[in-house]
Amino acid sequence: MNGSKIIEKYFFFFLLLVTASFVGMILFPFFRVIVIGISISVVLYPLYLWIEKYTSKKHNWIPSLLTTLIFLVGLCIPLYILGSTLFNQFQSFYYSLNTTSAQSILTTVGNSLNNFLPNGIAFDVQKEISTITSSFSSNIQGIFSATAKTVLMFVIFLLIIFYFLKEGSSWKKKYIQMSPLNEKHNEKVLSTLSNTINGTIKGYLIISVVQGLLMGVGLAIFGVPHAVLWAFVTSIASLIPTIGTALVSVPIILYLFSIGETGNAVGLAVWSATFVGTIDNFLSPYIVSKQIKISPLFILLSVLGGITLMGPVGIIIGPLAISLLNELIIIYREDSIE
Repeated sequence: MNGSKIIEKYFFFFLLLVTASFVGMILFPFFRVIVIGISISVVLYPLYLWIEKYTSKKHNWIPSLLTTLIFLVGLCIPLYILGSTLFNQFQSFYYSLNTTSAQSILTTVGNSLNNFLPNGIAFDVQKEISTITSSFSSNIQGIFSATAKTVLMFVIFLLIIFYFLKEGSSWKKKYIQMSPLNEKHNEKVLSTLSNTINGTIKGYLIISVVQGLLMGVGLAIFGVPHAVLWAFVTSIASLIPTIGTALVSVPIILYLFSIGETGNAVGLAVWSATFVGTIDNFLSPYIVSKQIKISPLFILLSVLGGITLMGPVGIIIGPLAISLLNELIIIYREDSIE
């Protein structure tokens, strides 16, 4: 290779690196919505294939559009109902905190909690709840004040789903052609990422919804006010394995004890321990473990680390990263043996 060819080669790679870095900076503001959009597309792909069987091959955009519309209708209607109910219950709960009886109850609950804590450690329930509600209220105001940006991101999210379903198979072929890995390893990497996405979304998120619904049913049965609000909080808290649902159920049980509702408190405690707290032990092996072939410990650490590093989207990105690393290590070992 003569000198001009060497210079041309290095210049090409330099230009490629600079251009790729610049494009990465351009797309970075949309990184989270791109990851979520692609992840939802992977989950919806079986539905897309089913619709594709009954549509014309000449119009390959039709199954993609129908799949996106089904997802949109299935997402927006429940979100609208849940959002309006949550907003009303949150307002009612926020105003109820300022009443004299509520302040007295919070003081009683705080004293009950502090009785279980070691000497020198105190937990101010009123202060913590006030901080949480103020933060939640501020976030809601922030969402409504950034309506244009939210709408834009949602439209981009739907477009990503549409185009990834429509052109994903061709993009996959192009990736395999460009990748320096052999075809078998490329297929394994893509299969691992697909299984991880399905395991994470269908697993952890579905389980969190189920636990939230079960908590909501229990709260309604045992007469706890604002059941929908606390069911929603339980769904979010359940993403923290083992103790997530207890962070919601235990204070509510103590609240029921403090106001003299002993029967309801015991009933809710039994309900929470029997159904809400254990349902993931039954669902997780069937939904998550079949998809993600990694130790639950590493999945837990990847989820928590992903949330810490990147916020809510880390629930998906954390397991994806650790699954990809695991698959690359397996490929390296196979090549070393060969």
